[in-house]
Amino acid sequence: MRDERSRVSTAERFHRLCVLVVHALPAPLNSLVAPTFLGFAVINTFTFGVDLAILTLLHGVFRVPLPLAVTVGYAAAFGLAYYLNRTLNFRSHAAVGPQLTVYVVVVVINYLAFILGVSSGLAAVGVEYHLARIVAGGCEAVYMYSAMRWVVFRR
Repeated sequence: MRDERSRVSTAERFHRLCVLVVHALPAPLNSLVAPTFLGFAVINTFTFGVDLAILTLLHGVFRVPLPLAVTVGYAAAFGLAYYLNRTLNFRSHAAVGPQLTVYVVVVVINYLAFILGVSSGLAAVGVEYHLARIVAGGCEAVYMYSAMRWVVFRR
């Protein structure tokens, strides 16, 4: 029978890996980068890839209008990002209902300001839609990490 101490959850392994990587960073980065920031970057890089894949499939292959394709990709990616950040990164045990409500408000603000605003605005002035979405993604990353750490998943 396995010893209780030897069983470590996936969330705990993810957190420990983020801590190890952060500690391996050169000074002063190792004291400035929070393990949750690294976890957020890993999770959201993955879900951003999901977002871009859906966008490419819908808009690039099936010719769905760009705002609709962006919306569907965004919704799928952010649903996945919420789940992964809640369980793996921030390891939250708060009630899902109120937390999800706050997350939805944060996501709606992010969606309107950065996803539709920045990506559609850049595309409208001639920036290729993938590049426009990547620039919007950089803006949203700063906003979303801050909101998730200090508002959605605050301790």
